[in-house]
Amino acid sequence: MLSISMPNQFGRFATCLDNSKEYLTICFSPSASARQQRWRNYGLSADFLGDYFATFFPGNPQKNGAVDDLMQRDTVKAAISYIANELLENAIKYHTDRSPEPISISLFLYEDYIVFQSLNLVEPLAADQFQAFIHDILTAADLDDLFAQQLEKAATGHGESHMGFLTMMCDYGVEFGWGFGPQPQLLGLIQVDVQAYLSLKTAF
Repeated sequence: MLSISMPNQFGRFATCLDNSKEYLTICFSPSASARQQRWRNYGLSADFLGDYFATFFPGNPQKNGAVDDLMQRDTVKAAISYIANELLENAIKYHTDRSPEPISISLFLYEDYIVFQSLNLVEPLAADQFQAFIHDILTAADLDDLFAQQLEKAATGHGESHMGFLTMMCDYGVEFGWGFGPQPQLLGLIQVDVQAYLSLKTAF
């Protein structure tokens, strides 16, 4: 079992992401009943984030090369929607019913990349299990082999597969940072801070 008595940080983790001039944050109710009733809304929220940030990549049909611009905009939109949806679904799935705090997802736009940040609260056991999976990612000699192993695990129903993280890494070149911080004022709950870096130069 990994220690959660103090903050644990893995991968490309930043302690501050607020120096972006363009960012957007959406928060969701921590209520279990609300999460179940509004599940479809989470996908709509991810699509909204894709639509919103795609506007920063406009095409102009009156200029040469506009087709490429439009294709890039659509590609960026699809990538943002997919990544936001995966992060949001994961945060919602593992968010503890004991939490009084909302689930949130934020996007920060920088010149060369977009950072996604999801925040949720989990029970200590869930934090330990997630950190064990992160350890597998960071120590894997070949992500494709790990992808195949997790795919088999998902097919046989043995444990959590976390296929979304591997898909984002393998298909979109996403770099991840993960932070785990104890919340003693909230009865020992653990805040999970997931940061996903999508390059705007190499991913498209």
